[in-house]
Amino acid sequence: MSTTFDRGAPASGKTDSGRRGSHAVRWWVLVVLGVAQLMVTLDATVVNIALPEAQHDLGFSDGSRQWVITGYALAFGSLLLLGGRLGDLFGRRTTFVTGLIGFAAASVVGGAAGSFDILVAARVAQGLFAALLAPAALSLLSVTFTDPAERPKAFGIFSALSGAGAAVGLLLGGMLTEWASWRWVMYVNVIFAGVALVGALLLLAKPAVTERPKIDIPGTVVVSAALFGIVYGFAHVESTSWTDPVALGSMISGVVLLAVFAWLELRVAHPLLPLRVVLDRTRGGSFLAVFVLGMGMFSIFLFLTYYLEASIGYSPIEAGLSFLPMVGGIVASSTTVPSLLLPKVGPKVVVSAGFLVSASGMALLTRLTLDSGYVADIMPGMILLGLGIGAVMTTSFQGATAGVHHEDAGVASALINTSQQVGGSISTALLTTVASSAATDYLSSHKPSALTAAQAGVESYTATLAWGAGIFVVGAVLTASLMPNSALAPSEGEPVIAH
Repeated sequence: MSTTFDRGAPASGKTDSGRRGSHAVRWWVLVVLGVAQLMVTLDATVVNIALPEAQHDLGFSDGSRQWVITGYALAFGSLLLLGGRLGDLFGRRTTFVTGLIGFAAASVVGGAAGSFDILVAARVAQGLFAALLAPAALSLLSVTFTDPAERPKAFGIFSALSGAGAAVGLLLGGMLTEWASWRWVMYVNVIFAGVALVGALLLLAKPAVTERPKIDIPGTVVVSAALFGIVYGFAHVESTSWTDPVALGSMISGVVLLAVFAWLELRVAHPLLPLRVVLDRTRGGSFLAVFVLGMGMFSIFLFLTYYLEASIGYSPIEAGLSFLPMVGGIVASSTTVPSLLLPKVGPKVVVSAGFLVSASGMALLTRLTLDSGYVADIMPGMILLGLGIGAVMTTSFQGATAGVHHEDAGVASALINTSQQVGGSISTALLTTVASSAATDYLSSHKPSALTAAQAGVESYTATLAWGAGIFVVGAVLTASLMPNSALAPSEGEPVIAH
């Protein structure tokens, strides 16, 4: 085998003593970062399960309901790049702690909300602080684990938590809603944030400030508006149509502003997103892989949950438990692929193969019917999905931060989250349209009855799963075409002040 994938010395050339703390401390730092990442990722789905009960309690309409989800997505998606750069400029420890405190406070307000407006405002605040927290966590991981022997393991564990978070959110949301109250899907964040905050204050070293922070204000305004327009446009399509002028105008404006942002970044002295971060083929291919993964994963968590609950009658807790084999697959591949497979075959092969394994799992699930059994018909596809997603996610996360200077680690990490968020927003609108069209086509070609209506639901869900499989195949082709198969370089360690 070529020595291309041999583990070499850290790019920074620093010894182990020059990195953040001792060996044991670094792994405890990973625990802290993992708890915070789990909180952010599960929050994207934990609220979905509790939404009907919250709607009944607070008395808001079906038309307003989407804003509980969209409010979070808009704030999170549009402010991620700013949050990542703030971490680079003012210190990732500072932004991480600020994000934890703010997210917990917003969760308390949301849990105690007495009106729809307060609940939505709390969700927007959660999104804002998540935009600080998520890139800070990943960039801290990147600059903490620079040793080639430790880095793959750390990213594998972190990726496992990221991939499993959405599924855990479905289970946790069902348990809290059924056994306690919808308000506890908000309050539970205080527990996660509290644990992570104590660990952060005890374990994270303060960064050494080497230069005065500078913020690219024009770039920040333009890219935030661009991301807001794109996320809002696709979210608006869900409740209207692809020809709605507001939705179209938002999406077109967002794309135009992204082009303006790229033009600006080539001309400002201190860009928000230095283009060197994305023009590297390994990092660029990894960002694209995360974008495609975000698109494909949406059809799994949303429409497969609909199928389990609406078509075959699972309770919210049963539906959440049904995802555990997929979680197991994600954990298994995320924690083994980086050390066992990646050094031998390279990132291009791992990511492309991971997409194909996920696509095969999705293809199995397109055969679901009203009479499908869990063990024979659902679980095999779930396991394959988990194995593929874990391989893609852990390699892409590591690749997107490969060789990044510590001053760019935050914005590179933010771009990972942005790619996934925008990918999910696009697929939300796209796959909702696919599901609606499939159900309408089936109903129009069959005699009306209760069985026909039920089967139309299944047809809509399996159509989205087929599209999800296709999206993953496209991801495999793009990765194979664009990503080099060279070893992933570690990031540069961050200079810190000892405790």
